[in-house]
Amino acid sequence: MSYTALYRKWRPDEFDEVKGQEHIVTTLKNQIKHDRIGHAYIFRGTRGTGKTTVARIFAKAVNCEQPKEDGSPCNECASCKAISSGSSMDVREIDAASNNGIDNIREIRDDVQYAPAEGKFKVYIIDEAHQIQGPAFNALLKTLEEPPSYVIFILATTDSHKIPITILSRCQKYDFRRISLDTIYNRLKELLEREKIEVEEKAIRYIAKTADGSMRDALSLLDQCISFYLGQTLTYDKVLEVLGVVDIDVFNRLTLKVAEGKTMEALEIIDEVAWQGSELSQFVTDYTWYMRNLMLIKISNGVSDQLDLSAENLSSMQEISSHIEMNTLMRNIRIFSELSNSMRYAAQKRVYLEMAVIKLTTPQMEKDEESLLERIRVLEKKLEEGALGPSVDDIDSIIKERLKNVDINKASVPDKEAEPAIDREMLVKEELTPAQYEDLGMIVENIKHIQRDPELYDRLGKGTASMLSLASINIGEDRNSLVLTFDRSTHGDMAYRHYTDGKTLELLKQMIGEQTGKEVIINCRQKDDLRETDIHNINLSKINMLVKEED
Repeated sequence: MSYTALYRKWRPDEFDEVKGQEHIVTTLKNQIKHDRIGHAYIFRGTRGTGKTTVARIFAKAVNCEQPKEDGSPCNECASCKAISSGSSMDVREIDAASNNGIDNIREIRDDVQYAPAEGKFKVYIIDEAHQIQGPAFNALLKTLEEPPSYVIFILATTDSHKIPITILSRCQKYDFRRISLDTIYNRLKELLEREKIEVEEKAIRYIAKTADGSMRDALSLLDQCISFYLGQTLTYDKVLEVLGVVDIDVFNRLTLKVAEGKTMEALEIIDEVAWQGSELSQFVTDYTWYMRNLMLIKISNGVSDQLDLSAENLSSMQEISSHIEMNTLMRNIRIFSELSNSMRYAAQKRVYLEMAVIKLTTPQMEKDEESLLERIRVLEKKLEEGALGPSVDDIDSIIKERLKNVDINKASVPDKEAEPAIDREMLVKEELTPAQYEDLGMIVENIKHIQRDPELYDRLGKGTASMLSLASINIGEDRNSLVLTFDRSTHGDMAYRHYTDGKTLELLKQMIGEQTGKEVIINCRQKDDLRETDIHNINLSKINMLVKEED
């Protein structure tokens, strides 16, 4: 007997076997139980999430001669067996990728006029429905709107936005979600036990992660790995070898060489990866995710649950994260994200990858703000190490030595910083009532207090609290609220998006409310620059707004 691929062998035959789509399965079962079956459905979602599988089970359930109490098909009657084997006259599966013309749709339109040959319903499952041509959609429209009572249409698609709104509005829409890593992992583990195949748990989890939410992809990858090492225990290292992916140690070494600006050594690592036969597009994707994980580790040490890393890998990445700045990391992620799009259609993928690595190690090649900041960071590091002349400590020693011979009384003292063009405190007091000044001042001083108090600082989050220093604290238009204003620089934009995510600003308001006992109103905005031109642009953080009680 010929071999059957795992994804076909273990395709679910009933609703309870469908994993990760409980919200859809429950709805369809209820419709069958209570005889509320619709005439047209759209199943939309990414590949391998169960759209066609659920459509087939639904077709069996509506035609089942002895359905179960919960609405599932029995899989024992003649109708269920015929549909499972693909021999049923009443269930037609149509691939719209190759049958997308108006003649194909006219054939369907003519066919619906005839009653079911065996079951209660005629079910048309149209896969890749978004590939139906425009005139063909028009031909389908009337039939889809008012089909005979015994006809059900199920349109499965990965790109529902390509389907005309006139079609969408006539169908019940069901969104198939990406299947979670844990759900795929548990399903693979269950099937491997049935197949009596020994696999390391770490290997199963990696396959589940690589599948990116697709159960079918996970089973195909597992099938590929098992075939390569047939009869042997499938280990994590063997999975990496078969799938052509790169171990985290390579990413660690590459990141260090990039941070040190060692271009040739970084390119040698790329050469090593290429000679190992790794798929370079996958390498770029995996390295981008690696840098994303490094970014999360730098933001907080408490994100290990979100990273799905072993303790050993997490420890090594925490060490690597101490050698790279957040701005550098964000720049590198941007370059590799752009590279991922470029490599999709590139004939010479290795050349594109090497160009990107050279960009990472030589920020002077680019003129954008992130690259300029990276160049400054590199120069500062070289100054500290004495690579560009005296180190910071040497300069400090020279200054102290020279000061010994200087008469401080005769020495020229630089003028104090010029007073600002606007007397902030006076202008604010003139424009606000004493009550407004006191209320807003209390909030402003509490924001400053949060930045100084270690306990409050940690509660808000170190990264989040530090972003407050990027904001100008201004008076709102109603003069009873505050506005955090951020400029449109890279850092300002990042801080603005962080504080407008729906959670961060609410936490800040809550913390200030607890300290002041008042309801706090704070909004956010962005400006091209933060010049203090009028009452609504004065930076209140530069004023001591504590109310001084007169004797």
